[in-house]
Amino acid sequence: MNNVVILFSGQGAQKVGMGKDLVDAYPAAREVFAKADEALGYSLSDIMFTGPDDQLTRTAYCQPALYLHGLACLEVLKEKVPSLNPVAAAGLSLGEFTAHAAAGTFDFATGLSLVSQRGAFMEEACDATDGAMAAMIGGDESAVEQLASDCDVDVANFNAIGQIVLSGSEAGIDQAVAGAKAVGIRMGKKLNVAGAYHSRLMQSAQDKLATVLADTEMSEPSIPVVCNYGARKVSGADDIKAMLEQQVTGSVRWTASMQKLIAEGNTTFIELGPGKVLSGLMARIDKSVKVISVEDVESLEAAVITFK
Repeated sequence: MNNVVILFSGQGAQKVGMGKDLVDAYPAAREVFAKADEALGYSLSDIMFTGPDDQLTRTAYCQPALYLHGLACLEVLKEKVPSLNPVAAAGLSLGEFTAHAAAGTFDFATGLSLVSQRGAFMEEACDATDGAMAAMIGGDESAVEQLASDCDVDVANFNAIGQIVLSGSEAGIDQAVAGAKAVGIRMGKKLNVAGAYHSRLMQSAQDKLATVLADTEMSEPSIPVVCNYGARKVSGADDIKAMLEQQVTGSVRWTASMQKLIAEGNTTFIELGPGKVLSGLMARIDKSVKVISVEDVESLEAAVITFK
């Protein structure tokens, strides 16, 4: 049995050209991309394939692009490896929505609509606030949390052991970067992002998304989905909606989410999305597990050989 946990990329992993070779090579990918363009009423494919980079990086386009790319990769992989048996799913931030679509919590079109609106709401919140983010590398978790509190910013992502991201006002983030070494953090590095994701500055986006989620029909996932905010398996429509809502301003507890899945005996993970970001994080969380990254024709065909 090819028992695997499927993982989906978050914002920041995108790159111009993503999905182009998949669409050229596989009818199944071509079909998913065509369905997305039709549902959205504009060519997301064009933005993904040809950019320009600053357009693809826009939150409103980047989120549906990563959702589409991850599900197209999964569709082709399942077609090529019928014995593949996903036993759980998770996704980093935006990727949690992709994980739910993969698990059948909602259909492809519903998820696409949700992530498009989420991206637009977050872009609006970025434009309306003066926010920033910074990675804290090599610091003790409690020291990073104390620094966030002292600088009046939020902890956005517990990405891996020794890699925590802070988010909040530009002034607060600058203060945190300047003060990182003094509290034993090896390095504080400001990130090139449009705003303060997973912080209180995203409250307007969270409120708008909550309204949309309230009107969205959801089913019980066919496989367990581990949520970012609670770092646990979600169950029932109300719980799923609450967790998807809370993670807009709340912390992404990726380290704890992965540790939970590993503790349950999962040893093989498939990362679906560009850039191998999640396999890089897993190498810092637990080197003993295997992560197979699928992002293009070459990596997909390599994965097929592994599982056949």
